[in-house]
Amino acid sequence: MGDDVRLRAVVTLAQAMASAQTPRASWRAATLGACEALGGSFAALSVWERELGRLKVLANVGERVEDEAEFPDAETYPVNRFPEIAEFLHERWASGGEPNAWVETADGPAESSEAPPAGYCHQRVAALRRRGRGSCVVAPIVLRGRAWGELYVARPVGTPVFDGADADFATVLAAVVAAGLAQTERLEEVRKLAFTDPLTGLANRRAVDIGLDAAVERFLADGTVVSLMVCDLNGLKQVNDTHGHAVGDRLLERFGSVLSVCGAMLPGALAARLGGDEFCLLSVGPSADAVIAVADDLCVRAGELELGDGVACGVASTGDPIGPLKSARRLFRLADAAQYRAKAARSVKPVVAGRDGAVMRLADTPSPTGDRRRLRGKRPDSGT
Repeated sequence: MGDDVRLRAVVTLAQAMASAQTPRASWRAATLGACEALGGSFAALSVWERELGRLKVLANVGERVEDEAEFPDAETYPVNRFPEIAEFLHERWASGGEPNAWVETADGPAESSEAPPAGYCHQRVAALRRRGRGSCVVAPIVLRGRAWGELYVARPVGTPVFDGADADFATVLAAVVAAGLAQTERLEEVRKLAFTDPLTGLANRRAVDIGLDAAVERFLADGTVVSLMVCDLNGLKQVNDTHGHAVGDRLLERFGSVLSVCGAMLPGALAARLGGDEFCLLSVGPSADAVIAVADDLCVRAGELELGDGVACGVASTGDPIGPLKSARRLFRLADAAQYRAKAARSVKPVVAGRDGAVMRLADTPSPTGDRRRLRGKRPDSGT
């Protein structure tokens, strides 16, 4: 492979990783780009889980065998089975430079840019033979001066084996992949800040709006049950006035934890803080009765908190008779109206929109601006 071809391959790999919008897309771009650049038939990207002492496979691309999923959930390898990678992972190169890639073949050690320790290769050689591959090149990945994991590319039996030049090129590709992974991690940090409430660590209103829109679209497409629980934490203003805002913040954090625990009872539910003393739980899939049971439990747990005065909770679900639902906004108005009715009645149990006619009338009453706060009006114990 000529220098121009390899340069173009490096540029293509960098561009593919730069355009990836999610970690999985970035992992796939890295493995696929490296596989194509090195003329391989299969490639894998693995991360070192230091605390568990193992390599965890993040992505497999190309000609996969039966036990190789594209994004495996539990494909891991103890690093003690691979002395050569374990040595790199323990940073013997930390004082300068980075580890070079090396080549292995189904027949044993091959030419490489850095001679591997004697006797280390039996695990990879056995894997090559078991999966019908003739050779592989392994490139350790270094991120911010520390070992991150490895890039692995293989060729099938009967094709040219990798050589030292391939190993040198794989070292370059691993550096490009490391730069792409660093960018992906930065983007994830930014994304987390954009969709996370900084006080409680729950999702924020922006995340709920996006999730609810997608959920309602799914309901309109295939009838999947979508439920929304809107909660207002009672007594926050009194806690702030009596004990100070730091204590009020702790109450918000504590209730956020309770909401998260209850949300875990509904697979895939999104727990969020909308702002001030307002929280919500978005559920997609579970029945209305299942969501109401969780709302009941939430009310009990909130009433047991040391501070505050429980929670006003409203629920709206497409699993109940709530009339035509053409937009996410209507489901939100229904849940919010149910929560308002629970607040006004000082109810210790959730109010359910589809099972309370007054809620339906309240939600369908036009407001001048359409703003959810105007719908509910001011409340004397609001923390906002």
